[in-house]
Amino acid sequence: MADTAVPPTTSNAVVNSKHLPLSTKLAFGAGDLAPAIATLIISFFQLFFLTTVAGLRPIAAGSILLLVRIWDAVNDPIIGWLSDRTRSRWGRRRPWILAGAVPFGIIFCLQWVVPPLDADGKFVYYLVMALLFSIAFTVVNVPYVALTPELTQDYDERTKLNSFRFAFSIGGSLMAGVLHQMIVGNVEDPQVGYLLAGLIWGGFCILPFIWCFLGTREPMHTKQNSEELSLPAQLQIVFSNRPYLFVIGIYLFSWLAVQMTASVLAFYVTFWLGSADQFSLDLLGISIERVEELIPLMLLAVQGSALIFLFVWSAVSQRVGKKVVYIIGMLFWIGVQSVLFFVQPDQVLLALLLGALAGVGVATAYLIPWSMMPDVIEYDEMRTGQRREGIFYGFMVFLQKVGLGLGLYLVSVALQWQGFIEQPKPGDVQPESALTAIRILIGPVPTIVLICGIILTAFYPITKQKHAEIRAQLAARQAASE
Repeated sequence: MADTAVPPTTSNAVVNSKHLPLSTKLAFGAGDLAPAIATLIISFFQLFFLTTVAGLRPIAAGSILLLVRIWDAVNDPIIGWLSDRTRSRWGRRRPWILAGAVPFGIIFCLQWVVPPLDADGKFVYYLVMALLFSIAFTVVNVPYVALTPELTQDYDERTKLNSFRFAFSIGGSLMAGVLHQMIVGNVEDPQVGYLLAGLIWGGFCILPFIWCFLGTREPMHTKQNSEELSLPAQLQIVFSNRPYLFVIGIYLFSWLAVQMTASVLAFYVTFWLGSADQFSLDLLGISIERVEELIPLMLLAVQGSALIFLFVWSAVSQRVGKKVVYIIGMLFWIGVQSVLFFVQPDQVLLALLLGALAGVGVATAYLIPWSMMPDVIEYDEMRTGQRREGIFYGFMVFLQKVGLGLGLYLVSVALQWQGFIEQPKPGDVQPESALTAIRILIGPVPTIVLICGIILTAFYPITKQKHAEIRAQLAARQAASE
């Protein structure tokens, strides 16, 4: 679209540019707690659950997750577009968060039921549940992430806001990563254990959405955009935004690396690190005799260091910019990730150390792409005079799910091809080919993906100075229209 004949913007471009109160930042951050819990459990345990507990073949389980991501290509942008057009006394985004809270919790729980059906029946059941949960996830999460540019227009304040968001996100991941396996492991029947955990997390996940709804306020959008464009026309404009294309590419590569690592970690710990002749670990006086107990420790190492470094990278970003922070973090992560392939089953402490070091880089994968998003949306506003956060964020959430689904699918296909034994019985040993595939999937493959993200970041065009110029143009345009 040409940059001429731009209608006046209807956003509060300078009204909400001040620093946000702590209560707002906390309430906003809480909105990502439930999605983070659900995403972590799905990322780390769903493929493992579907194959070793529910008994689906790896390729069937992976196909379910891939089919859902295809549906998301339609689902996510539509919800984002609809939230852009929503008008209510509560704003554009917050009504969606409130409406989707209860369905989110209920459907999450239903994904962990093992129905008394044959293999085909189970495939259909889990596919339907995954599709329904995808819709529920989109209803709350797309409007939630689109709140970011609504709450503040300040370049650095947005990075701080996302620091709070991902502090809750990683905190929720830590809580789920540690407690989920404890809940499941303390029940003799794993089917009952997963169902109990699903009930607990499903009920808990409703509460943070209510906090977010009550604790945030959106600026009033009393006027419709002067252009009421169809969804295809909106998408055409979105994909003509060059900086946005860079951001979604950066995010896709980052999240694909995160999700591939997450989805294979339970397999890596259980079947590779657990393949030693005798598994035993003494950590800070605590004796660990079962390999299953190592999974929450590994999650704690990764997510704990990521939580700490969120705030470190946020502060560094204010000095050197988002691009530099992302590249430094990714280079550090690549160095750690590439070593995981060479770790041997008797080097458990080394694996835990590498997990903690990986979290330093993982923090930038969480923080930086989402901090770039409001900037590219304002670039679009400068070009077109329109505010369409919902559709931008809708496609971003779609890519988040693509990274999750594609990561899980690639892992499932590799395991199937290499002869992985689903529902292994006591005494069963995974073939060497499957163990090698697991090591490749946790080391070399994510490394290559992360390098692609770094290349895109090097060419990302919106710097801090460029963003200041965009903000100045928007402020001048709004002043002229008043």
